[in-house]
Formats: sequence, C-alpha cells, structure tokens
Amino acid sequence: MWRWLFIIGVIFFGWRHCSTAEINYAAPHQVIDNAPQQSEVSGLQPIPLQAYAIQPVAEFKLKARVLSREDYWLGREADLSPTDLVLGWGEMANPQVVKQINIRQSGRWYFWQVESFPIPRRSIETQSANMHLIPANDEVARTLKQIRPGQLITLQGYLVNVSADDGWRWRSSLSREDTGANACELIYVKQLKLIF
Repeated sequence: MWRWLFIIGVIFFGWRHCSTAEINYAAPHQVIDNAPQQSEVSGLQPIPLQAYAIQPVAEFKLKARVLSREDYWLGREADLSPTDLVLGWGEMANPQVVKQINIRQSGRWYFWQVESFPIPRRSIETQSANMHLIPANDEVARTLKQIRPGQLITLQGYLVNVSADDGWRWRSSLSREDTGANACELIYVKQLKLIF
C-alpha cells in the first residue's frame, strides 16, 4: 500500500513540476511599464481574521502579468493565503522575454532558471516577485481561483504583517529590490481584477 502511494506521489510530483504545458499569454503586446506602487500607512488598526491579526504597513497596488501560480492547503500560511502568484511587470511582463525563463514555485518560494539571459539578471529579480495573497472578501477569493498564468491583472490592498497570540509571525517585504528569503510580498487584497 505505502509503495503504491509513494509511486503515485512521485508521478504527480514529476507531472506537476516537469510539465511543459504551453501558457496562453493574453494581450501579448500589452506594455506594463509601471512598477507596483507602494505608500506607507500609519495608525491603521489590525484587521482580525480567524485567529490572526493583520497589520497593514503600506498601501499597495499594481498591474502585472501572472507568470505562475501555486495553491496551498497545509500550514498556517494556507489558512490565510491559499494562493501565491508570481507577477511580472516591465520587461518581465513581455511574453517574448518570459518564454525564455523557466519559472516554478514550491514551498512558498519562486525559482527561475535560464539557459542564457534574455534580459539582465537584475531586471528579472526586480521586475518580478512571488506574492502571497490574502483575500479580503469572497469576491476576491472567487477571482483569485479563476486566475491563470499568462493573464493580466490589477490588484489593490495592503502589504501586511500577520501575528497570532502564540507568537507566530509572517511579515511582508517592503521592497521590490530584495531577493531570497523574506523577499516576498504578503498582501491583504481588497480588489483583484482580471484585465485579459
């Protein structure tokens, strides 16, 4: 029995992470020049959600292309944020660029790999990001379930820090310039729209 479960798990993992399904890029010539916009906020009360306190630290909005998505079901993070999206703007919203970059997600991380750089490395790092999305309402949650790689979206909400009474913490990055651990944005999403 365990052997069969292991084999099925290996097959699923291989299919999930090695699939070469073609992404359908909506509005491939649409230009997204603007980086995400962020403005500091102060004095806002924490937003209670389940057993957590969500503290807004910056207003945040963007227009971007969805480069990848990953859904999560396990862990405290999944209680709040069931989906991560890798989003791209600037050159990283251009399908001709993105098609030359192997992008994947796992364990709340965003990984990319290239055979040769279509744009400078730093442009890849600063014009794309893995974003943990906390839906603020049912409408945002429904829209989030519909979003697929290749589409264009707009998003508005807050970058947030989350805490629980037992000391558990989850913090957002406040920069698009950082990379690696703790570089992901944690967003309380108030509006989410699919453009194309």
